[in-house]
Amino acid sequence: MNPVIINCYEDFEKLLGKEIGASDYLVVDQPRINMFADATLDHQWIHVDSERCQTESPFHQTIAHGYLTLSLLPYLWGQIIQVNNLERLVNYGMDKMKFGQPVLSGQSVRMIASMEALANLRGAIRMSIHFNIEIMETGKTALEGIATFIYFFKK
Repeated sequence: MNPVIINCYEDFEKLLGKEIGASDYLVVDQPRINMFADATLDHQWIHVDSERCQTESPFHQTIAHGYLTLSLLPYLWGQIIQVNNLERLVNYGMDKMKFGQPVLSGQSVRMIASMEALANLRGAIRMSIHFNIEIMETGKTALEGIATFIYFFKK
Protein backbone atom coordinates (compact mmCIF):
# COMPACT_ATOMS: atom_id res chain seq x y z
CA MET A 1 0.00 0.00 0.00
CA ASN A 2 1.39 3.39 -0.97
CA PRO A 3 0.57 6.24 1.40
CA VAL A 4 -1.35 9.30 0.26
CA ILE A 5 1.15 12.14 -0.22
CA ILE A 6 0.39 15.51 1.39
CA ASN A 7 2.46 18.59 0.59
CA CYS A 8 0.11 21.43 1.59
CA TYR A 9 -3.31 22.38 2.95
CA GLU A 10 -4.94 21.97 -0.47
CA ASP A 11 -3.85 18.32 -0.55
CA PHE A 12 -5.64 17.77 2.77
CA GLU A 13 -8.72 19.62 1.45
CA LYS A 14 -9.15 17.10 -1.38
CA LEU A 15 -9.62 14.33 1.21
CA LEU A 16 -12.35 15.95 3.30
CA GLY A 17 -15.28 13.57 3.72
CA LYS A 18 -13.50 10.76 1.88
CA GLU A 19 -11.86 7.50 2.81
CA ILE A 20 -8.13 8.13 2.81
CA GLY A 21 -6.98 4.53 2.82
CA ALA A 22 -6.10 1.43 4.77
CA SER A 23 -2.88 0.29 6.39
CA ASP A 24 -1.28 -3.10 6.04
CA TYR A 25 -2.17 -5.71 8.64
CA LEU A 26 0.02 -6.00 11.71
CA VAL A 27 0.22 -9.15 13.86
CA VAL A 28 -0.43 -8.53 17.54
CA ASP A 29 1.50 -11.45 19.00
CA GLN A 30 2.20 -12.45 22.59
CA PRO A 31 5.70 -10.91 22.74
CA ARG A 32 4.21 -7.52 21.73
CA ILE A 33 1.46 -7.91 24.35
CA ASN A 34 4.04 -8.79 27.01
CA MET A 35 6.22 -5.78 26.12
CA PHE A 36 3.18 -3.50 26.39
CA ALA A 37 2.31 -5.03 29.77
CA ASP A 38 5.86 -4.33 30.96
CA ALA A 39 5.82 -0.76 29.61
CA THR A 40 2.47 0.09 31.22
CA LEU A 41 2.76 -2.06 34.36
CA ASP A 42 -0.56 -3.69 33.41
CA HIS A 43 0.05 -7.41 33.90
CA GLN A 44 -3.58 -8.47 34.26
CA TRP A 45 -3.71 -12.23 33.72
CA ILE A 46 -6.06 -12.03 30.71
CA HIS A 47 -3.20 -10.39 28.79
CA VAL A 48 -0.14 -12.33 29.96
CA ASP A 49 -1.07 -15.70 31.51
CA SER A 50 -1.66 -18.12 28.63
CA GLU A 51 -2.21 -21.15 30.86
CA ARG A 52 -4.82 -19.46 33.04
CA CYS A 53 -6.57 -18.09 29.96
CA GLN A 54 -7.03 -21.59 28.54
CA THR A 55 -9.29 -22.49 31.45
CA GLU A 56 -10.66 -19.20 32.86
CA SER A 57 -10.94 -16.79 29.93
CA PRO A 58 -14.03 -16.82 27.71
CA PHE A 59 -11.60 -16.46 24.78
CA HIS A 60 -9.42 -19.43 25.91
CA GLN A 61 -6.28 -17.42 25.10
CA THR A 62 -4.72 -14.09 25.96
CA ILE A 63 -6.01 -10.84 24.51
CA ALA A 64 -4.25 -7.58 23.71
CA HIS A 65 -4.75 -4.61 25.99
CA GLY A 66 -7.28 -2.19 24.49
CA TYR A 67 -4.75 0.58 24.92
CA LEU A 68 -2.17 -1.48 23.04
CA THR A 69 -4.57 -1.49 20.10
CA LEU A 70 -4.94 2.29 20.47
CA SER A 71 -1.17 2.77 20.71
CA LEU A 72 -0.76 1.21 17.25
CA LEU A 73 -2.66 4.12 15.71
CA PRO A 74 0.42 6.30 14.89
CA TYR A 75 2.21 3.39 13.23
CA LEU A 76 -0.84 2.37 11.19
CA TRP A 77 -1.68 6.00 10.32
CA GLY A 78 1.88 6.47 9.07
CA GLN A 79 1.24 3.77 6.48
CA ILE A 80 -1.85 5.57 5.17
CA ILE A 81 -0.55 9.13 4.84
CA GLN A 82 2.81 10.80 4.26
CA VAL A 83 2.99 14.50 5.07
CA ASN A 84 5.96 16.26 3.50
CA ASN A 85 7.57 19.55 4.57
CA LEU A 86 6.45 18.88 8.12
CA GLU A 87 7.99 20.79 11.01
CA ARG A 88 6.08 18.85 13.67
CA LEU A 89 2.92 16.88 14.38
CA VAL A 90 0.90 17.16 17.57
CA ASN A 91 -1.59 14.57 18.76
CA TYR A 92 -4.45 16.88 19.73
CA GLY A 93 -7.21 14.59 20.96
CA MET A 94 -9.43 11.56 20.72
CA ASP A 95 -13.22 11.57 20.55
CA LYS A 96 -15.98 8.98 20.44
CA MET A 97 -13.48 6.19 20.99
CA LYS A 98 -15.13 2.82 21.44
CA PHE A 99 -13.65 -0.62 21.88
CA GLY A 100 -15.51 -3.33 19.98
CA GLN A 101 -14.06 -6.82 19.85
CA PRO A 102 -10.93 -7.87 21.76
CA VAL A 103 -7.84 -8.66 19.73
CA LEU A 104 -6.72 -12.20 20.52
CA SER A 105 -3.02 -12.91 20.71
CA GLY A 106 -1.78 -13.75 17.23
CA GLN A 107 -4.53 -11.90 15.36
CA SER A 108 -3.77 -9.14 12.87
CA VAL A 109 -5.19 -5.63 12.77
CA ARG A 110 -5.26 -2.81 10.26
CA MET A 111 -6.62 0.72 10.23
CA ILE A 112 -9.04 2.25 7.75
CA ALA A 113 -9.25 6.05 7.91
CA SER A 114 -11.43 8.78 6.46
CA MET A 115 -11.18 12.53 6.93
CA GLU A 116 -13.79 13.84 9.34
CA ALA A 117 -12.88 17.55 9.66
CA LEU A 118 -10.25 20.05 8.57
CA ALA A 119 -9.32 23.56 9.69
CA ASN A 120 -6.63 25.97 8.53
CA LEU A 121 -5.22 27.60 11.67
CA ARG A 122 -2.90 30.12 9.97
CA GLY A 123 0.34 28.20 9.88
CA ALA A 124 -1.04 24.94 11.22
CA ILE A 125 -3.65 22.48 10.08
CA ARG A 126 -6.03 20.71 12.45
CA MET A 127 -7.30 17.52 10.91
CA SER A 128 -9.61 14.88 12.34
CA ILE A 129 -9.90 11.38 11.02
CA HIS A 130 -12.47 8.72 11.70
CA PHE A 131 -10.50 5.53 12.22
CA ASN A 132 -11.57 1.92 12.38
CA ILE A 133 -9.08 -0.69 13.53
CA GLU A 134 -10.37 -4.01 12.27
CA ILE A 135 -9.36 -7.57 12.98
CA MET A 136 -8.36 -9.56 9.88
CA GLU A 137 -9.48 -12.95 11.20
CA THR A 138 -13.02 -11.81 12.08
CA GLY A 139 -13.59 -8.69 9.99
CA LYS A 140 -14.90 -7.05 13.16
CA THR A 141 -13.93 -3.73 14.68
CA ALA A 142 -11.48 -3.76 17.58
CA LEU A 143 -11.50 0.01 18.04
CA GLU A 144 -13.01 3.03 16.37
CA GLY A 145 -13.09 6.73 17.02
CA ILE A 146 -11.99 10.14 15.88
CA ALA A 147 -8.36 11.20 16.20
CA THR A 148 -7.36 14.83 15.79
CA PHE A 149 -3.87 15.95 14.79
CA ILE A 150 -2.30 19.35 14.27
CA TYR A 151 0.25 19.54 11.48
CA PHE A 152 2.80 22.37 11.39
CA PHE A 153 4.48 22.84 8.02
CA LYS A 154 7.98 24.23 7.59
CA LYS A 155 8.00 27.87 6.61
